[in-house]
Amino acid sequence: MKAAHFLLALVVLSLTACSTTNHAQRGSTKADPETVLVTYHVKSGKEAEFQTLLSRIWQIYRTEHLVLAEPHVIVRATEEGGTRFMEILTWVSHAAPEHVPDSVKTIWGQEQSLCEARGGHTGIEGGEVEIIAGDDD
Repeated sequence: MKAAHFLLALVVLSLTACSTTNHAQRGSTKADPETVLVTYHVKSGKEAEFQTLLSRIWQIYRTEHLVLAEPHVIVRATEEGGTRFMEILTWVSHAAPEHVPDSVKTIWGQEQSLCEARGGHTGIEGGEVEIIAGDDD
C-alpha cells in the first residue's frame, strides 16, 4: 500500500512540479489556470481499460470544477513497446491538482497501474505547457 501511495504522490508531483518553477518565472500565481500535457505509456492490452479511466476521471474533474472545459485533447500513438496516450487539459488553478478528492486519487492510482516505464520515460509524465496556436489561428 505504501508503494501505491508513493506512486500516486509521484503522479501528482509530475503534474505539478514543473509548474511550480514555470509559473513563478512568468509571474503567475497558484490561483492562475495551468495547462498541462500528460503522457501515459500504457501497458499492452490495457488500452481500452485506460481509455475508460480517462473518460471517468474527466467527468469527475468537471463535476468537481477542477478543470476548464477547454482545451481538452486526448491523442493516441503507437510507440515501440506499446501505446502512448497524450492529454492536454487546463486545471482551474496551479493549486487544483494538489487538492483533489479521494475519487480522483483512486483513479490516478488505477491509471498508474495500467502504465509502465518505457523508452527511458516513466509510466506517466507531465508538466505545464503553453498553447501557442488553436482553432482561431
